[in-house]
Amino acid sequence: MKENFLHRKLEERKEQQAFRQLRIARKGMIDLCSNDYLGIVKNNLLHNIAIAASYGSTGSRLLTGNYELIEETEQLIASFHQSAAALIFNSGYDANVGLFSSVPQRGDTILYDQLSHASIRDGIRLSFADAFSFQHNDLDDLESRLKKSTGNIFIVTESIFSMDGDICPLKEFVALSQKYNANLIIDEAHATGVLGEKGEGLVQVLGLQEQVFARIHTFGKACGSHGAAVLGSVDLRDYLINFARSFMYTTALPAETIQHIKTSYEVFPQLQQERMDLSELVGYFQSAETGYKKMASRTPIQGIVVSGNEQVRQLAERLQAHNLDIRPILYPTVPKGLERLRIVLHAFNTKQELDLLLNCLKNSL
Repeated sequence: MKENFLHRKLEERKEQQAFRQLRIARKGMIDLCSNDYLGIVKNNLLHNIAIAASYGSTGSRLLTGNYELIEETEQLIASFHQSAAALIFNSGYDANVGLFSSVPQRGDTILYDQLSHASIRDGIRLSFADAFSFQHNDLDDLESRLKKSTGNIFIVTESIFSMDGDICPLKEFVALSQKYNANLIIDEAHATGVLGEKGEGLVQVLGLQEQVFARIHTFGKACGSHGAAVLGSVDLRDYLINFARSFMYTTALPAETIQHIKTSYEVFPQLQQERMDLSELVGYFQSAETGYKKMASRTPIQGIVVSGNEQVRQLAERLQAHNLDIRPILYPTVPKGLERLRIVLHAFNTKQELDLLLNCLKNSL
């Protein structure tokens, strides 16, 4: 049979207790897994959007898919993030693949955090540049790599890491990038809307926007929409329009999606109380006893380590039986032995809901 090779790989995945299946979340469950950090989706904050005409884009932006609203939204995003320019991509994945596959050239060097998102790594795989990972948030390991790098050097990291929930030492990364004349690229996906007085992200919280070559802000998380933008210079925007294949050869996002993005950015500054509530819940959870190894995190992403795919899957099922929507993160998504429950806190969660979770965890031991 021609598809035997597919069947063999699937069976291997099942034997590892790592077989993935699509599922539909049960309605009414306590949300402790989505990326709707501020409750923009849950609280239906975008419901009053008025669009002059709901239309499809009809083509790529280089053909018929460019329109005034999308360029206005890019200008709004650039202004919000204190950047010279912004270019919207159809997803965070497309943005990272387009950026990393096109900008670094043969003879250049990419140094990326070993926990960088799959979209970053896939973009790097498509590049002709030499690429090396450095130990997670390890400045000494990064500097040792920098000393041996050639060509244009690109340092790549994330502000908030999607599986560990920790924050990169950005000031120190900036100092190293300046010392070795490297270009710093920061993926702000999980910081967008969450970090900063208005949700600007880590780079602006630290006032380092002038020292960063490129930022990626995505809209499928706290924004409650879809898509992403690469922020940088006007030259970088023009370069991506001309060379980023994931931008050039795809149909543009429709006006309704762009209006959702634009409205999210208009709503962000008004959600200061939500960011305060979220920060309080993070502190409450971090200070609580769970009976399990807890990953240190000052962000909405909290990890409870339960070694072994089958073990963490079974614990997640027990929690789901108590109406807690929590999903297991299995090897190979995370390293073997560091399988975990990825618990995501939201501004709309309550301490009572967290107490239920904590009690369930203690009772499962």
